[in-house]
Amino acid sequence: MNRALLALALAGAAAANAQPAKPRVHLVATGGTIASTNYYSGDAGKISVDALLKAVPSVDSLAAISVHQFSNVASSQITPVQWLALSRAIADTLRARPDLAGVVVTHGTDTMEETAYFLDLTVADPRPVVVTGAMRPSDGVGIDGPANLRNAVRIAIDSGARGRGAMVLLNDEIFAAREVTKLNTVRPDAFGSPVRGALGVADPERLVWHRLPSRAATFDLARVTDLPRVDIAYVYGGADGAAIDAFVAAGAKGLVVAGAGRGAMTRGVREAVQRATDKGVVVVVGSRSGNGSVAIGTGVRRDGRPATIGAGDLTVQKARVLLMLALTTAQDAQAIARIFAAHQ
Repeated sequence: MNRALLALALAGAAAANAQPAKPRVHLVATGGTIASTNYYSGDAGKISVDALLKAVPSVDSLAAISVHQFSNVASSQITPVQWLALSRAIADTLRARPDLAGVVVTHGTDTMEETAYFLDLTVADPRPVVVTGAMRPSDGVGIDGPANLRNAVRIAIDSGARGRGAMVLLNDEIFAAREVTKLNTVRPDAFGSPVRGALGVADPERLVWHRLPSRAATFDLARVTDLPRVDIAYVYGGADGAAIDAFVAAGAKGLVVAGAGRGAMTRGVREAVQRATDKGVVVVVGSRSGNGSVAIGTGVRRDGRPATIGAGDLTVQKARVLLMLALTTAQDAQAIARIFAAHQ
């Protein structure tokens, strides 16, 4: 065999043995139980994103993973300031790296649904952003973090995940960020979507998608330097309007009322809400029930004065996220009512 033929033969053999390039995933770690140790002692320690990945069997066979240790805190310490920074970091990374299949975010579970919904409302790229975490610490018994992280990577590289927005993955279940909520304080199956159900499941051999989520246009953060103050007031038997008056005095631009049933309020709360709307504060009314809807309405009364806006089937914590972003583009209740209607 001459040299030319030998070179061709060697090249052919190399091509036959070459492995296809692995998809690329960017992992952003923020902390939470998945990155905690000594959790049950009350003196929790932290592990790094690199240590997280080492605990996940064969994850490197699925994807080439780059990492960013954004923070390492409990999710109760994540604030709207971090939401803005996290959303921008993810959007910038996706813009700079067309090679990425998607992004995975590790996060504490207590406020995971709020961060995930904020990302869903602000990251416009069609590639998936998958938020995951753990209900048991990294040094616990029967830990769930490695399985959740591995499944999150599987979702991030799946072509069927494109266009579904931000999602939450725990306990093999895939949820839309808008629809998911935490339903239990300690169980591995703590998350659910009571109104609309899961988007899909991560079976061992494949991902099974049930449906597409309902989504609206994302918010542009280009000119947003900070988010307006929006507080939540809870209705209970005998509640007066002191909390609402205090929130308004503290500078709240919006309020979400966790009403009883389908948004019912005591007389004291209702009077305080009227005082707030008269001062230009936008008030959204949801339900403390956690399941069901409150009619959105038009945001204006028959006499032309501002009216409260129903949250639809958003939980009050999700309604707060949407109201904060809505207030960056509109200030009158009628316009914000239209935004809430578009995001149902």
